[in-house]
Amino acid sequence: MRALKIAATGMTAQQMRVEVISNNLANMSTTAYNTRRAEFSDLHYQQMQRPGAISSSDGTVLPTGIQLGLGVTPTAVSVHLEQGALTQTNGDLDIAIEGSGYLEITLPDGGAAYTRDGGLRRSAEGQIVTADGYPVVPDITIPDDARSISINADGEVYAYFTDQVDAQVLGQFTLAGFTNPRGLEALGGNLFQETEASGPATVSDPGTDGLGTLRQGYLENSTVDAVREVTELIEAQRAYELNAKVITASDQMMSTTSQIR
Repeated sequence: MRALKIAATGMTAQQMRVEVISNNLANMSTTAYNTRRAEFSDLHYQQMQRPGAISSSDGTVLPTGIQLGLGVTPTAVSVHLEQGALTQTNGDLDIAIEGSGYLEITLPDGGAAYTRDGGLRRSAEGQIVTADGYPVVPDITIPDDARSISINADGEVYAYFTDQVDAQVLGQFTLAGFTNPRGLEALGGNLFQETEASGPATVSDPGTDGLGTLRQGYLENSTVDAVREVTELIEAQRAYELNAKVITASDQMMSTTSQIR
């Protein structure tokens, strides 16, 4: 009975959908997290009678035919890219990206990764790093005697000293853009890695080449909408139950057939 296998693919698909929704809800408070969506497509069709086939000796053509679907399959878990709301933190090293773009960081193995999490820190050596201690590219070091720092919209970092009137330029943040940012590989820890699908990174100064600008003292919130996620969770639960009912009905039909004497 095809219905058993078809309903099983439906239950598997809805289970995956629930897992994606649960991950979204778990990341409601994750800085710069973008909502994920599970996407599906129908499986191969069994052609019992092909549309357009000749059905009689006088050349009559079937207008529709008989095509039996074999279920559903996951095709992708896509990222819904949108700007999250900004929350003021007043932190000197908290920066939010207004618009597109990613900060580039260096991983322990020397590879490059990218993030929109602007909750930066200062290492023991004064280097600007992420919360996990990964250095931000380009390398910017804050002197020990710096009284405060300022970061403008173009990413320029200025340090103020007690015995100096004018600020000293320490460096400038850059942003990386991608042709297809949905193709980035998520590594966890708010990090992404370049793939063939995303295309190579294009690094430019903030505010140029279509990239966003920086805002000091702010962090980008998660884009998860709790109401929408709970609504979709209910939909997925009901769809799962309906597929389970199909399996129950198919089992009852098979049981009835096996009892015929």
